[in-house]
Amino acid sequence: MTGLLLRLAGPLQSWGERSVFSAVRDTARFPTRSGLTGILAAAQGLARGASLDRYDQLEFTVRVDRPGILLSDFHTAGGGLPTHLTAATSGGKNKGDAVITRRHYLADAVFVAAISGPPDHIEQLAEALQHPHWAPYLGRRSCLPDEPFLLRSNVDDPVAELLTGVPLSSPYTDERRTSPAPQQAPRVEFLWEQPPADGRETVRLTANDHPVTFAQHGRNHTKRHLYRTVEQLPAELLEPSERTLHQRLIDYATQSAPNTESTEIPA
Repeated sequence: MTGLLLRLAGPLQSWGERSVFSAVRDTARFPTRSGLTGILAAAQGLARGASLDRYDQLEFTVRVDRPGILLSDFHTAGGGLPTHLTAATSGGKNKGDAVITRRHYLADAVFVAAISGPPDHIEQLAEALQHPHWAPYLGRRSCLPDEPFLLRSNVDDPVAELLTGVPLSSPYTDERRTSPAPQQAPRVEFLWEQPPADGRETVRLTANDHPVTFAQHGRNHTKRHLYRTVEQLPAELLEPSERTLHQRLIDYATQSAPNTESTEIPA
């Protein structure tokens, strides 16, 4: 088994868990398996009704660098227009008035996902993510990911990289602090699909986010179990400055490509 590492960060992200075309569009507090599978399927150009069986052999582990702030957006579309220009209904007619939804987002959240699977499958996914058929987004098309997005591919042990290698974002977004606290070994939340082998204490969660199909009029998901732990990571992984963090991430992402020069951030 090998794997790859995705950094899921941006101004907004939204990982719907329970709502499907409803007036309230929720978000889970972490990237769902459905959302992560959707990123991979889009990169590979799968049609909405295509089988998702190829992704069942993958295992997802998520590190919560920064949980973000829950944001709710009161959203309207189609108000003040003639009936024939308003939103369409499932029956093929027009709604006739504004569509009102409340959409939930995570603002300033940062996650790093380790995706593990058979080497040939991971290689195909890495190629697709580097040259995606459809551009990746963080749960909704309006939520674009920051760069670098694909940190590394074909990693022998991507979970070990989460624990000891990938630079860690500060849990704070306010860089106006003039006297930051001394750097200490950070304690960070992890979400596992399998309980840790050493039997340490976990919190078991249930999520209805394992996709069966993304068919436009027949989306279906099943339940899966997650195991939450809090891990103490090396202090040197933590980078309190977002500016220097970006450079560290670029350096980390290009270490596996010796002929690729690091990109300097302009002053």
